[in-house]
Amino acid sequence: MKKNFLILFLILSIMSLFGCNTKENIASKTDSPNESADSITQEKSALTIAAAASLTEAFIEIGAAFEASKNCRVTFSFASTATLSEQITNGAPFDVFAAANESAITGLDEKGLILSDTRQIYAIGRIGIASYKGRGVEATTMDGLKDPNIKIIAIASPEHAPYGLAAKQAIETAELWDILEPKIVFGKNIAETLSYLMTGNADVAIIALSQKDELTLNYSIIDSDMHAPLTQAMAVLSDTDNEELAKSFVAFVNGPKGKEIMHQYGFVTPEE
Repeated sequence: MKKNFLILFLILSIMSLFGCNTKENIASKTDSPNESADSITQEKSALTIAAAASLTEAFIEIGAAFEASKNCRVTFSFASTATLSEQITNGAPFDVFAAANESAITGLDEKGLILSDTRQIYAIGRIGIASYKGRGVEATTMDGLKDPNIKIIAIASPEHAPYGLAAKQAIETAELWDILEPKIVFGKNIAETLSYLMTGNADVAIIALSQKDELTLNYSIIDSDMHAPLTQAMAVLSDTDNEELAKSFVAFVNGPKGKEIMHQYGFVTPEE
């Protein structure tokens, strides 16, 4: 009897061991698809795009469309053109640079930091006077900026942001710089300039047409003859690790879908 019981105990023990191994195998196989999916995600081609702050809204939408079309990942770094140019000069690992002016791309080309044959004009920017709806302060013309109720005018830094330089040029063309300078505060870039207005730290701001929000802002465009053209250029950087995908992104921005999105955000494309 004891012998039979011992045999039965051994059989049950062996079956239990096989059961554990089977569960471990099942668990291992169950985990595999997730690991495989993670691996696929990690292996996706990726681009890092340096882009002028005025492009934030438009390029986020373009980036999503490009990711969908190429099954890749796109990461953006938005800042003033001068700041990004300096970062690139110092070795920042970007693949593409979309500047708010052409001269920044020319400067990097002269240093051998871009692939010259990828240089392209992709947009002509515009600026305008913005005020926050409902605050009771508005300017629709350059002369309107002299209104004593307007205490603070925000523009982007002329030294760092092409849109800020264009704003200063427009004020100077209107012969108002000496009058308005005491009221002016400078944002690091065009995005920070808008934030001054939105938070109430400025009464009006001169911002990009691409930042216009009809729900919250009054916006009056400034005649383009009052400032130098905001000719915006982009290029693939010479030390990119993903040259073909980077070239594809530049082509996408200047392609039908890219142009459609740029138009939606108030940019004029080169042929126009």
